[in-house]
Amino acid sequence: MSTAKYKRVLLKLSGEAFAGGASYGIDSATLTKIAKQIKRVAEMDVGVAVVVGGGNIWRGAEAEEEGMDRVTADYAGMLATVINALALQDALEREGVTTRTLSAIVVQQVAEPFIRRRAIRHLEKGRVVIFAAGTGNPYMTTDTASALRAIEIEAEVLLMTKNNVDGIYTADPLTDPKAKKFDKLTHLEALNLRLEVMDATALSLCLENKLPIVVFDLQAPRSLERVVMGEAIGTLVYTKE
Repeated sequence: MSTAKYKRVLLKLSGEAFAGGASYGIDSATLTKIAKQIKRVAEMDVGVAVVVGGGNIWRGAEAEEEGMDRVTADYAGMLATVINALALQDALEREGVTTRTLSAIVVQQVAEPFIRRRAIRHLEKGRVVIFAAGTGNPYMTTDTASALRAIEIEAEVLLMTKNNVDGIYTADPLTDPKAKKFDKLTHLEALNLRLEVMDATALSLCLENKLPIVVFDLQAPRSLERVVMGEAIGTLVYTKE
């Protein structure tokens, strides 16, 4: 078994990751691939926590543009993340991985409430922990939830997945052929350059707590496993000592 560089990680999965190549919904084949990658990492004796987005089902910003109340739209988005969390939990359990879903809003029939000490205890017992419903507050993205939960559970790194983009670029590489990739940069540089790593609140949290971020392409072969082993793929965002 290969040696892992990190002993506890938090993986941020966007809603788009669940959809595969589609524009909406959950692609079962893609979900199975994600579950297999997480399983391989968990088998390396790494504590794995996951924060899921909900953009494949619901986009609060778009609903707000159409006249919906922002707070209501955000709560609907939280429910979308619960759906994705349950789908991922089921995919992991079919792979034989013991999993627990913890929700920031009360949905006791399908998920445990988020309690920090309970989450850490699940990780200590070797369970994969899925965090649903963001922070439980409107106006807060799942990026912010990822940074917050990673800090709360004392994760060593925040792993940000991108679809078909293998790191952070000066511009969108899918539309700008002249975009250049960063191998590494500091949190402060990412903030000052206004790079779309994550929202500013989440990035500031990582900066203040010196939490490194690795941005990588989840669709690349065994990419999650390679990142956890410390292989230099994607882009590293860090704070200088």
